[in-house]
Amino acid sequence: MPYTLIVAEKPSAAKRIASALAEGGIEDIGTHGVKSYRIRRKGKDIVVAPAVGHLFGLNEKKSGASWRYPVFDVEWVPTFERNSASRWSKKYFDNMKTLSKRADEFISSCDYDIEGSVIAYNILRFICGTEEAKRMKFSTLTTHDLIQAYEKASNKLDFPQIRAGLARHTLDFFWGINLSRALTLSLRAAGGYKTLSTGRVQGPTLQLLEKREREIDAFKPTPFWQIQLTSEKGNEEITALHEKDKFWDKKEAESVHEKCKGKPAKVTSIDNRQQKQNPPFPFDLTTLQRESYRNFGYSPKMTLDIAQSLYEQAVISYPRTSSQQLSPKLGFKGIIDKLKNQKDYFDLCEKLLKKPRLVPNNGKKKDPAHPAIYPTGNRPKGLNAYQKKLYDLIVKRFLAVFCEPAIRESVKVSIGVNGETFIAEGIRTLEPKWMEFYMPYARFKENILPRLETGEVLPVKGIDMLDKETQPPKRYTQAAVLKEMESNGLGTKATRAMILETLYDRGYIEDKQITVTKLGKKVVSALEKYAPEVVSIELTRDFEEEMEAIQDGKKEWDDVVSEARSTLETTLKKFKEKEKDVGKELLEVVIEQHKKDNTVGKCKCGGNLIVRRSRKGKRFIGCDNYPKCTETFSLPQAGMIKMLKEKCDKCGLSIVSVKARGKRPWKLCVQCGFFTGKKSKKPATKKK
Repeated sequence: MPYTLIVAEKPSAAKRIASALAEGGIEDIGTHGVKSYRIRRKGKDIVVAPAVGHLFGLNEKKSGASWRYPVFDVEWVPTFERNSASRWSKKYFDNMKTLSKRADEFISSCDYDIEGSVIAYNILRFICGTEEAKRMKFSTLTTHDLIQAYEKASNKLDFPQIRAGLARHTLDFFWGINLSRALTLSLRAAGGYKTLSTGRVQGPTLQLLEKREREIDAFKPTPFWQIQLTSEKGNEEITALHEKDKFWDKKEAESVHEKCKGKPAKVTSIDNRQQKQNPPFPFDLTTLQRESYRNFGYSPKMTLDIAQSLYEQAVISYPRTSSQQLSPKLGFKGIIDKLKNQKDYFDLCEKLLKKPRLVPNNGKKKDPAHPAIYPTGNRPKGLNAYQKKLYDLIVKRFLAVFCEPAIRESVKVSIGVNGETFIAEGIRTLEPKWMEFYMPYARFKENILPRLETGEVLPVKGIDMLDKETQPPKRYTQAAVLKEMESNGLGTKATRAMILETLYDRGYIEDKQITVTKLGKKVVSALEKYAPEVVSIELTRDFEEEMEAIQDGKKEWDDVVSEARSTLETTLKKFKEKEKDVGKELLEVVIEQHKKDNTVGKCKCGGNLIVRRSRKGKRFIGCDNYPKCTETFSLPQAGMIKMLKEKCDKCGLSIVSVKARGKRPWKLCVQCGFFTGKKSKKPATKKK
């Protein structure tokens, strides 16, 4: 008997969709070990089958020698065919193929964004053999929203969004494969054998970070002086700076200092001002990532992963949004009523529900597909510590946006000392309003001055001349880079975090206060010299705008791809002519970086303990003075290893981080045999 096949993006989404739409029981009819669900709704048979994200990816059409460039002849192939690490996805491919054979109607219920649209489109055309399907659109996985999305599904796929996605995938593949091969082959031409990579957005982002490195390296501190007055009233200290703030001439500063020493201080004027501090805007993804980093130290990728898990539990809305706006159609009162049933938010919700109207302080940023991030009101179950923190941040932010502005008072006190004026500044919160709802995340400077009166004489505890110097530009944090990428039009809300992760994984950047490594600097230098288009922010931004034009139906996707191909062909031709020169520039730093990445510390013989391979291909730590020194230590054979800057307290060797696919990283010391972050209590390593 035929049925409607609903294509879901993930297993968890498939289960929620089936549960929401079922008007009776739910039958598990999955094949190939994949759970799929048969349900009935309004007398109609429906099967909900999951993908696991992309079941297809772009690949080079093989023709002759491998590892050549340029490559522009590409095709979509199943992910399990193009990447051995994705073989596990074959059962989802096979399950979808089996279930599609008896379907007479198809519905895409993948995430309503570019990636979700491409995921569904490729499944429909390559597995199900059709491009005719309905499209469900929803921003939460709540029962109400899923039923509405099903009942109001559009009769055709969202082709403008699909075409924009196809263009983005094609451009990213063209840039990634060609430029990575160009860099790697140039290194091989010089005798090196490391795989190097860059991409359409990676290159400009790395250059952005490297530019800050240059600013820091070129910075020369300039001395300046400040004259500081210290006084008090009662037991409260008052600190004031000379009105000039910075003196660039030491003699002038000394003159003012001498003039004021030993002289009385008198309050000459007091300026009190009150200002409103508006509540924050609702969260878009980038702002959530920045707030999460500021409060919890979560990386942008970690924040997105946690937010995605909360979305899949139907406790928050879709996180990959650039919107800072909430529509009244969401039913604010209903959401707050449900949140009130969670004891942590009862009091705050009670206060909000007494308001005659609930009006959010919306920002300017919009997203045509999804609203700002908000809690659904559903009670979360079994959240871990990381999820609880992010959920609390999202709920408190949501509640705060409906509140009145806070009232803050700033005070500027002018203090005269022998004809010179010193300024003491204070600020305090008079009425917290929204800040009360956003605690402990609303952090604002409070500097409360004692009550003073004009003409009041103050005791002088000290007049000090402070030696200072200008500071170099601050290094970017991950949160600051996201903001910079957004303002420069680099990447999308959903891809920026992954781009940063890639730069870390490639060894181009390191540390929380981001430092560009020698390898990263050299890659930027080579690209600027031989392929400046690759690191051009303007070019990348132009292509982003063209892909938005595709999505808006103002441009054809194949025209954009053709233009990008032409640009890249010209760049690669020039690069190829200088291949050996590029390789020579990269070789020395690649060797140095490889040594650094594979050394855990000094051996007792004075040599370096490095990662080595046995004849059977097994990795271990050994001394580079072999065969004179035979010191060795075991390493785990599975997972990616990385030497950390963190040292073992007992032996001083670098701690090794081990990360297996789909699992949290854990740490070990190869010599002392301890580890952290792993459940097993067996020794992590043992001496060979």
